[in-house]
Amino acid sequence: MPEPRDPFPALARHAWQALEVVHILSYFAPETRQATDALGLKGYWMGYFGCRAAPLGAVSAATVTATFHNFHPAMVERAVPDVWTYATPEQLIDARLAGVDAALRRLAGEGITEDAAVRRATDLALEAAAAVRGPEISGRPLAAANAALPVPEAPHLALWHALTVLREHRGDGHVALLVAGEIGPVEAHILSIASGRSSAELLRTARKWSDADWDAGVESLVARGWMRDDWTLTPQGTAARETLEEDTDRLAAGPYRVLGAERTTELTELLTPLAATIASAGILPFPNAVGVPAPAVD
Repeated sequence: MPEPRDPFPALARHAWQALEVVHILSYFAPETRQATDALGLKGYWMGYFGCRAAPLGAVSAATVTATFHNFHPAMVERAVPDVWTYATPEQLIDARLAGVDAALRRLAGEGITEDAAVRRATDLALEAAAAVRGPEISGRPLAAANAALPVPEAPHLALWHALTVLREHRGDGHVALLVAGEIGPVEAHILSIASGRSSAELLRTARKWSDADWDAGVESLVARGWMRDDWTLTPQGTAARETLEEDTDRLAAGPYRVLGAERTTELTELLTPLAATIASAGILPFPNAVGVPAPAVD
């Protein structure tokens, strides 16, 4: 008899589809921009790179480029290391929490601070995030840096913290797979666009690779037999893209194994209404640069 299929990679993907929307609220909410503007930061992207990189410390542009993987180096260099002359990493960690706090209170109501579903989701998410240690932390710099931060006292902020750890844990694993598969940043974007997960216009605008970079990425994928010149995937390319996503799910499954299948499903179900509330506010574009779909609520 064949061995039973491991359920946790699929559970990890379903959990990500809900938690990603809650996590990336911090990068799209106007409240976060207000918090970083108050510190003197210049523009959206300085705030984005500063807030996301802050748990790593006052790192170089090269470090941010390497760990984030998908941005043109020159784009990062316009914000880093200058961002650290306006605010310390500690100030930016506080600023992103302040932005998330204000945004969640606005979108979900002041009752979010005492909501029983949020408190239960927080307990589950913190337990899963606590599993991001030992082997689960190896080779995952953004997950490790966020996991090392103090857990905020307010339940809705503790929830966001835990979801951020889980999100960066998944993202770090995805980047490791891209590197192992010799899939560069532009090639990864093209695969996402060709599979319908992301918008070409959005990624071209938001990642700042040149037309020559995009052309070279297409040529590389055509040479591998993964793509045709018209930006459609070949069967081999479709299979490679699906394998990449399946392997990402597999590498993301560890914390959910600790939580267990039933409680992972419960966490996803508890997060989905909050994710839907955020999505319905029109703050996040769908499709988007990270490829997360709009939450489906029964």
